Amino acid sequence: MGEQDTGKQDTRTHGTGSRGVGGNADGIGDGAVLDATGRSRDEWFALLDEAGATGWKHQAIASWLVTEHGVDSWWAQGVTVGYEQARGIRLPGQRQDGTFEVSVTRTIAGDVEPALRALAAVVTAQTGVEPLALNLGAKYPTARFPLDGGEFLLASASARGAGKTSIGLVRGRMAHGDDLAGAKQTLRSWLGDVTVDAVG
Repeated sequence: MGEQDTGKQDTRTHGTGSRGVGGNADGIGDGAVLDATGRSRDEWFALLDEAGATGWKHQAIASWLVTEHGVDSWWAQGVTVGYEQARGIRLPGQRQDGTFEVSVTRTIAGDVEPALRALAAVVTAQTGVEPLALNLGAKYPTARFPLDGGEFLLASASARGAGKTSIGLVRGRMAHGDDLAGAKQTLRSWLGDVTVDAVG
């Protein structure tokens, strides 16, 4: 899930050390977890500990929550990531395969296609890399850029109504999570360079 480009979320760093990227609990409140799943985060974590889940793979934890406790699959993923982070199995920003990923979004005025074209042009100007494909006709239009070392950048655009579009960037498959905050700041500055009038 992408992160809104707002000061509130961007300044959260507790529990992240020098990484500057918040954990799962920073984005979703405990009250929301309780309302959606019937238990608080701490209650789920205690149940998972009791079941021996610290030795399980990600998918096994999520499946257990769904099949044994009837948790909605989307919420099961969130609880699982939160549990993995809380128990030191997964660091903030870390993916299931051990690589790291950061993402940012911004809402601008304009239609999806020109917004994605403008964003792709900014990424190409900054990286010197042309997109592998510019999927303008897809339900969720994207442009993917291969980077050195197996990393990638994914640009996206989606309609928000009233002539607004949400544009986003994901940098993925990073081998190290040493400077995730810096990577996010770079992506955020690129979104700011998109030459469409901003609305927020």
